Amino acid sequence: MTGLTTHVLDTALGKPAEGLKIQLMRIVGEDAELVTTVITNSDGRVDGGPILSGESFRVGQYELLFHAGDYLKAQGAPLTSPPFLDVIPIRFGISDSEAHYHVPLLLSPYGYSTYRGS
Repeated sequence: MTGLTTHVLDTALGKPAEGLKIQLMRIVGEDAELVTTVITNSDGRVDGGPILSGESFRVGQYELLFHAGDYLKAQGAPLTSPPFLDVIPIRFGISDSEAHYHVPLLLSPYGYSTYRGS
């Protein structure tokens, strides 16, 4: 498989993060162009395959914007005002347009982690 995928897990609740909005941006110079907006399903993944694939999947800088604050609020998490985590940006580079890039997010109200998965 080639393309870009993600998976969001709510580590505070111990389950996939369903209904979390994610925006994919392509970084061009100092500008960020919106590529797509998706919502996670009941498995914390995106329906319909990779977020980015085919001719659109090319070498460059990208950013995933995870709208964690809205998701956490909807889950009833006890949040400060404003929330400690709101929109989580993860900027990364794609250097091989023939590879699979998986960028998961492990999320809780006061922390997160990510890595390049498989």
